[in-house]
Amino acid sequence: MRRASRLLALWLALWLPAAHAQQCKGTLYLTIDTGWMNHAEHIARTLNKHAVKATFFLANERTYRGDYSLDASWADFWKARAAEGHTFGTHTWHHGYFRGDRKDGRTLYVHMSGQREEFDQKAMCAELNRVGDVFTQMTGKKLEHLWRAPGGITTPLAVQFAKGCGYSHVKWAKAGFLGDELPSETYPNPLLLKNALRDIRDGDILVMHLGIRSRKDGWAPAVFDPLLTGLKARGFCFATLKSPA
Repeated sequence: MRRASRLLALWLALWLPAAHAQQCKGTLYLTIDTGWMNHAEHIARTLNKHAVKATFFLANERTYRGDYSLDASWADFWKARAAEGHTFGTHTWHHGYFRGDRKDGRTLYVHMSGQREEFDQKAMCAELNRVGDVFTQMTGKKLEHLWRAPGGITTPLAVQFAKGCGYSHVKWAKAGFLGDELPSETYPNPLLLKNALRDIRDGDILVMHLGIRSRKDGWAPAVFDPLLTGLKARGFCFATLKSPA
């Protein structure tokens, strides 16, 4: 009897991964930007519930607690996510916006506070690398060589400079824009969920946030769990993004 049980266990160990692979009809790449952080713990619990790994893009943004998302007060949160096997990229330190290239070979970067800077190659590297330096001090884990400009807004020089620092830019698929930063009055949660489940396709990069201050009807508590449930029911698997070879 014990021999039969061992053989059954061996057969299941060999068969179940193959069966799971056969059920996987496509791969999605879930990316999560920092944002207001008010739904961070809920999102982390939901990721664990569904055994989904994500790629986080980190900026030092103001949070609902009155601190900043890369302050030491958030170290335990980021350590836990690193231990769970998620991957991480830089979203710029100040979460500023690139507003155009200058004829002198610099690119304009405007902080959320309104402060304006003109980046050359060195300044761009400092802005991107600062995130990784702080994150590694917190977690012992390094970032992937990936970055995302806030709002996905780049300029030719910003992309060129970032590439010179070793970073590749990551945007998202049209259907992968999950809409959590849109006004809930005109884009209610049921509509966003319906659109995502209908339109997302194999290979899409999805984008969401750890909370959006301006949205009155929070997206993550209402949509994130049924979204992952629905996408997995369609046969999708999830993978993290990695640095280009």
